[in-house]
Amino acid sequence: MPRSIHGRMIVISGTAILAALLIAGWALTSALEGIVTRGLDQRLDSEIAVLAAAIGPDGRVDRARIADRRGLLQPEPGWRWRIMGPDGTLGSGDFPPLVTPHPPGPGPGSSPDPAPHPDEAGRPPAPPPPGPAIQGPRPAEGRTEQGVRVHARQIAIPSSRGLMTITAAAPRAVVAQPIRAALVPLLAMLAGLGVLLAATSLIQLRLGLRPLRRLRDQVAAIRGGTLSQVDEDQPAELRPLAVELNAMAADSERALATARASAANLAHALKTPVATLALDLAGDPPRAAQVARIDATIRHHLARARVQNGAVRAATALAPAIHDLTHAIGRLHADRGIALSADLPDDLAVAMDAQDLDEVAGNLIDNAARHARTRVMIAVRTEERQIRLTVSDDGPGIAEADRIRATQAGARLDERGDGHGFGLSIARELAELHGGRLLLDEAAGGGLAATVLLPRAARTA
Repeated sequence: MPRSIHGRMIVISGTAILAALLIAGWALTSALEGIVTRGLDQRLDSEIAVLAAAIGPDGRVDRARIADRRGLLQPEPGWRWRIMGPDGTLGSGDFPPLVTPHPPGPGPGSSPDPAPHPDEAGRPPAPPPPGPAIQGPRPAEGRTEQGVRVHARQIAIPSSRGLMTITAAAPRAVVAQPIRAALVPLLAMLAGLGVLLAATSLIQLRLGLRPLRRLRDQVAAIRGGTLSQVDEDQPAELRPLAVELNAMAADSERALATARASAANLAHALKTPVATLALDLAGDPPRAAQVARIDATIRHHLARARVQNGAVRAATALAPAIHDLTHAIGRLHADRGIALSADLPDDLAVAMDAQDLDEVAGNLIDNAARHARTRVMIAVRTEERQIRLTVSDDGPGIAEADRIRATQAGARLDERGDGHGFGLSIARELAELHGGRLLLDEAAGGGLAATVLLPRAARTA
């Protein structure tokens, strides 16, 4: 079975339609065969009536009368008739042997005539009245020596000298030919009906699954930051799911608010002591470096606490934030003559708040500027629901074997200059907590190309 609901419903509908068409075709063919067979039986019964009219009360056959009606008795090639009685057999010479479902005799519901008995004076019984009654012909089937199937009707009528058995038969093809002729339009009609049912099923599936697709888009919009909850005006089957999704979104938003408040309180509580320590230890570089490391660690974990993991996110315009960062970082490295350039469209936004975006992009741009020789280039490309932000430099780059270690917290591959090894790790963890990732690769012409995938939000004003 397909993994999608749409595919499974198509398979089930297709199987049901095919089974229904096969059953309908079989039923219609059976009904058509019954109608044609009844028509043939009526013609054979008419022949039997003609033959019965040529038999006298004593069982003698009026051959001249039968000869006058030979055209009626054998209207087409392959039609046969036969009369069996005390005087022998009269009729078609190649009459095939028959298998009769029921033995010939009186019709259903009637009892055989009692044997004649002498009257009280001992005189023989009177002969039966002329024109013996025809009682219920019975069907029979047979096959000629050439293998041709025949359908027959057979009846036994009494006479003064015994039973007379009359049989009329016709080729089974008389039934098969009209059925085959009718099957072509019948199959065409069933095929057209199947196409109509298949199209109806596809339309029904598309309309029936539309609320589910709309609900999926609304959940994606919540994740992208453009909606705060899904529409609860859903079909009866989906409404409980929509209510639960809204409740989960509300719980996540409350948890986010609590986490943000705790992070703000922690930052406020630690900011003054750390700043005081930094001032007190300004003349002691080793200890001042440890205080700076503590400050970087605090910023790292506070950044993680701020992430709206699974909750409603803000939408931050990308171009203004990147331009502000490049301006500020360019001034920090102005003495080195590093050129920072950004090629960004104006209508893109990421589904994260401005502070988180500054943490991710700022760490990547600052890391590139500290290791670049002459230039840092920033480029953006959209990929469905994500934005690919790439920061490239022309510095020494990072060997492929060291790229994974470079994104770990506190790892420094270059001990020269300042820095505490948290920049790439903060960018990586923030990107992953927002549903993206950080990729390190070699830039064109040498250097490092750091690419971060960020969730795309709706266009902002």
